[in-house]
Amino acid sequence: MGILDDIKNTVSQTVFTPSTLMSGRGGLHMAQMLLCLVTFVISAFRGGSSHTYWNYAMFAWSFCPIMTLIITIVEMFKLDILLVLCMDWKDFTTGMAMSSALMTVSVAIFYANFYICRTCLHGWIVSVFAFLSAIVYILEVVKDKIFDKSKGSYLSALPGFMKVMEAFVSCMIFVSLTGYRDSFPLILCVIAYAIPFPIIPIIIATNILKKLKNCLPFNLDRFVFIFLVISVVLYVFTAIMWPIFMFRHNPRPNDCPPSYCIWAIQFMVAFFTYVNLILFVLDLIFTLLGICGFKRS
Repeated sequence: MGILDDIKNTVSQTVFTPSTLMSGRGGLHMAQMLLCLVTFVISAFRGGSSHTYWNYAMFAWSFCPIMTLIITIVEMFKLDILLVLCMDWKDFTTGMAMSSALMTVSVAIFYANFYICRTCLHGWIVSVFAFLSAIVYILEVVKDKIFDKSKGSYLSALPGFMKVMEAFVSCMIFVSLTGYRDSFPLILCVIAYAIPFPIIPIIIATNILKKLKNCLPFNLDRFVFIFLVISVVLYVFTAIMWPIFMFRHNPRPNDCPPSYCIWAIQFMVAFFTYVNLILFVLDLIFTLLGICGFKRS
């Protein structure tokens, strides 16, 4: 009965508070949703594209404001008081702001790189709004981490943020994949990229949902350690195989502008492979040493 009474008392505290929209945090959320929506609409007005970077940009400009809208509604109705029973809400919101900042900054850079030219007025307009969207998300992160001195338990702390970075770089690899279908070793590289990718969000979600983590029949820290070892092995494999089989007999063309050169995009896969390898190795080392907030039982 004690647990039921706690739930009833918590539910009774939920109340509609539109004043949250007038706070600094609420103002940032409104600006984020508005700018992302405007950027999405203007970009869609130009017409669709088969380019994977365009598809990623459209996804980011829809996913980020939707998550911001959900967070705003939850906080406006004080539902976060109820969610505290199963998760660290402040950690979740700060982590989402950091993830959204990463996504919007990356798509702003990609869009500007691929669609800006001297006579491309539409590309300039979308890029301006894209960078403004990124700036307001960065401002929220700065507000949470520096001015409010928010200390997250997982997602906005180093362990969770490392996982977010690993997932983000994995997304960049998949967005950039091209020219691998006729080579069996490169297909193996794609499989190696794909194996760790779906497991990272599961680890993040399990750590956020404290009740779920406590119900697991196995030790999550040991599972994460095994996962990181496997991920490092897979990325060592791809770090060796992708450059060899992609760039052997495939030198950089003399005319290779970064905005539409397939070789440059293939090089980005190799670059992000080494970035993720470094992230996984650092994550594994921190986990082994039990430092920087990593807790092992």
